[in-house]
Amino acid sequence: MRIGVPKERAPDERRVALVPETASRLIKTGLEVIVEAGAGEEAGYTDDAFREAGAAVAGAAAEVWGADVIVKVQAPTVEEAQGARSGSVVVTLLPPGRSPDEVRTLASQGVTTFSMDLIPRITRAQPMDALSSQSNIAGYKAVLLGAAVLPKLFPMLMTAAGTIAPARVFVIGAGVAGLQAIATARRLGAIVTAFDVRPAVKEQVESLGAKFLAIELAEGGEGEGGYAKELSEEAHRLEQELLREAVAGADVVITTALVPGRPAPKLITEAMVQGMHPASVIVDLAAPAGGNCELTVPGQEVVRHGVTIVGEVNLPATVATHSSQMYARNLASFLGTMVRDGELAIDLNDEILSAACVTHGGEVKGAAWKV
Repeated sequence: MRIGVPKERAPDERRVALVPETASRLIKTGLEVIVEAGAGEEAGYTDDAFREAGAAVAGAAAEVWGADVIVKVQAPTVEEAQGARSGSVVVTLLPPGRSPDEVRTLASQGVTTFSMDLIPRITRAQPMDALSSQSNIAGYKAVLLGAAVLPKLFPMLMTAAGTIAPARVFVIGAGVAGLQAIATARRLGAIVTAFDVRPAVKEQVESLGAKFLAIELAEGGEGEGGYAKELSEEAHRLEQELLREAVAGADVVITTALVPGRPAPKLITEAMVQGMHPASVIVDLAAPAGGNCELTVPGQEVVRHGVTIVGEVNLPATVATHSSQMYARNLASFLGTMVRDGELAIDLNDEILSAACVTHGGEVKGAAWKV
């Protein structure tokens, strides 16, 4: 069985789906790996490194797309999907509801597609959880971006010129990205406060040395799989009232609130931005889903009312070496559920494969793409 690794062609995407370390492990199990020339260069993995790992390097993308299993980071384009052969398998990051034309093309080509975004949150699937591995990196990099843009120091300094007060960081959302942001900001010496609609995360936040901002809601904020759920209009109003004061007192606000398959909730209004200190910073990790701030422009860094708002849409790609390494390990674990004795053995009764399947047998299986 041959695994193909195409070069990612999405703008600003520097990651690669497999790295030499993981390719070597797969090859030792009896699989073949073919990598498009230059696929790993922007992540720091040369063609020679792949060859040393035992992989073949192809000069043309068509050679890679002729493999039995294609592994990618970003969803294939329509043109790429048209190059996949019937009966092959594509495994990629494919957020719910996104890329409907590409999904329909994959189905019409007779390709079985699995989305790494849909891996269920169960114990057996933890090594395959690409969302968590990439969110970890995004949370870390968000703090570094905030620190780079903020015209203040993060830690308290006691100097001959007097004492410098520490920066105040407010993190909205205490999932994987939020918790990593809290930990990183604390390591840099900031005073950190965090908020989440799920009371269960309070202990995790406080264990990292941050203050947890609690809110009393008549409804629970935790949805299926441990993710936050969309709140009612009244609960959302109470949430914004609580956030207003915390946002106004922060030097850096990092927002991470996402609801799977839905636009990001608008938690920071323009009025809240106006109430922030001049030269404060918002790093909006929800920018790919529209942003948690009303003034976020996905893919851009803008200044509104004296506040810099960073709307980076692909932070993991800015740390491409390690994000590729982690994603490759997630992929290798996932492939282990569908490969037996070096051959494809897809069992859609398996709860992991069933949950992650988007197209199979010429049909779109994922309800979020049936449009």
